[in-house]
Amino acid sequence: MTPNQIREVLRAAPFQPFRIHLADSRTLEVPHPEFVAIQPDGRWIIVVNPLRLGGYELVNLPLIVSLTVLPDPPASQQAA
Repeated sequence: MTPNQIREVLRAAPFQPFRIHLADSRTLEVPHPEFVAIQPDGRWIIVVNPLRLGGYELVNLPLIVSLTVLPDPPASQQAA
């Protein structure tokens, strides 16, 4: 996975939440583009965990195996 591939998904309009699949079989949810920061040289990314106050993961980009775009939540779950 390259930094530009991550940026492309983050900049998609409209943004679609996605899941990051890591080489160790863990997954990280990205519900909004502001939950990811890419290091300037593109080697590392920081993914904020919205379920843990102050929680984040520092991920070495080569350890990302794939990304899965998540489906939109049903209209009944979307904020009014």
